[in-house]
Amino acid sequence: MSRFIDAGAVFAGWIGLGMAVVLVIAFELVIPVQLLVFLLVPLMGVLIGVYANVRSERWRPRSRVMANAAWAGLVTGLGIAVLYVVLRLVFVYGDTGALPTGLNLDCRTGPECTYTRYLEAGRSGELERAGITSAASFEAALLRELAFVGGALTVLTVGGSLVGGAGRALSSKGDQDSQGSQELPAAA
Repeated sequence: MSRFIDAGAVFAGWIGLGMAVVLVIAFELVIPVQLLVFLLVPLMGVLIGVYANVRSERWRPRSRVMANAAWAGLVTGLGIAVLYVVLRLVFVYGDTGALPTGLNLDCRTGPECTYTRYLEAGRSGELERAGITSAASFEAALLRELAFVGGALTVLTVGGSLVGGAGRALSSKGDQDSQGSQELPAAA
């Protein structure tokens, strides 16, 4: 792996996993606004794509810069996707049907309770339009949606990291460094 990816990029991938934990916990548990996760992952990708190369002290060759950025973005994106999907599954499969009033819905723990909860909230028409007519079809639709969401989070993060890597790879700073290292400063 070190042949294609610099050690700094591997380290950046670990940093990206830490960022993933903070992002998902902050915006899926503490402040449950999942839209923010989707808005922030491309920006996180840009940051981790740049950081992978800063950590590696790499400006050239451009292919290595992009490989570093892609690696760190992939590790970060997969971390975000796995955490996001696992937390969503915990909430659905852990749903006991308990209501804030102290009463319980008449359902089996898991997707059946979540489906019943949506029906009680008056969302049956919305579910039927999506082809969801039972707890089993709700569970199948949920799993398909989460597979798509996990992939989308990964792609958005990697896309952002490639933008960050391209910004560094196309910078004239790398050209100046490679030329400047061969020239001696003029004597005063």
